[in-house]
Amino acid sequence: MSVKPVQNTTVPDLISSMIYNLNSILLGKEERVKLSLACILAKGNLLIEDLPGMGKTTLAHGLAAVLGLQFQRVQFTSDLLPGDVLGASIFNPKTNEFEFRAGPIFTQILLADEINRSSPKTQSALLEAMSENQVTVDGVTRELDEHFFVIATQNSQHQTGTFPLPESQLDRFMMRISLGYPDPSSERELLQGADPKQRLESLSPVVTLQSLKQLQRVVAEVSASDQLLDYFQRLLNYTRESGDFSHGLSPRAALAWLHCSKAWALIHQRDYVMPEDLQQLMLPVVGHRLLPSEPESVARNVVDKIIQSVSVVK
Repeated sequence: MSVKPVQNTTVPDLISSMIYNLNSILLGKEERVKLSLACILAKGNLLIEDLPGMGKTTLAHGLAAVLGLQFQRVQFTSDLLPGDVLGASIFNPKTNEFEFRAGPIFTQILLADEINRSSPKTQSALLEAMSENQVTVDGVTRELDEHFFVIATQNSQHQTGTFPLPESQLDRFMMRISLGYPDPSSERELLQGADPKQRLESLSPVVTLQSLKQLQRVVAEVSASDQLLDYFQRLLNYTRESGDFSHGLSPRAALAWLHCSKAWALIHQRDYVMPEDLQQLMLPVVGHRLLPSEPESVARNVVDKIIQSVSVVK
């Protein structure tokens, strides 16, 4: 790829530095680290789903640290109210007027920890913010920061005390990933004293706000050939016409998939998208958007079937 400088640092060097720093706190999960960075560079919200204690919150904090953006963390619980996230108008007896007290959502990165432990009413408070970059409280609409995005963690739905996110909420997340158990060598390193929390505290920002903007602009410039788009549209049409799903992928889902594939190509030092990029990004980007027409179907099997059924070359 053509190497472009970003604040006196080349794009590959900047991306490599972010990956290196995140790998130091999340051992043995380089692919998941790259996926999460692709989501951020594509300007999307990220959902990290797994069992408790797998490193979800560590990754979320690490992303906030290396990006150097302002962030707030909210622990979602069953008694959390929408006003606790958005803010509320409080009466000031001195001025005899209501004054708006901004909630933690007025930041650049909102870490929504264990989002599915809150009630559906509180979950839905994020919908407007995630899709329109604004919130409406007491009839007044307030703009959020232009770089606002949500990194949410979610416990497995088999865990007690969880409320499944509705389809409309899931669709606001550009990508959903899970971390899984560490490989034996990484787990041995942890057992021998490698403390991710200590390493997290030592992380410093790798990019500035300006360089992040530039990286996101470079992602938009990654090319997708006509042949690639032909294949992409055949994949989209398969989800809509095959009968395997209750409904096919929407244009918003299609754009999310393509943008993430461009970011994935950039992370791998290419300025063009390959069919393999679309294939590799399919499960994390559209797996949570496709509802199989048969309940017993598994998302991964369905994704594999699509890739095998649609030819790269017509």
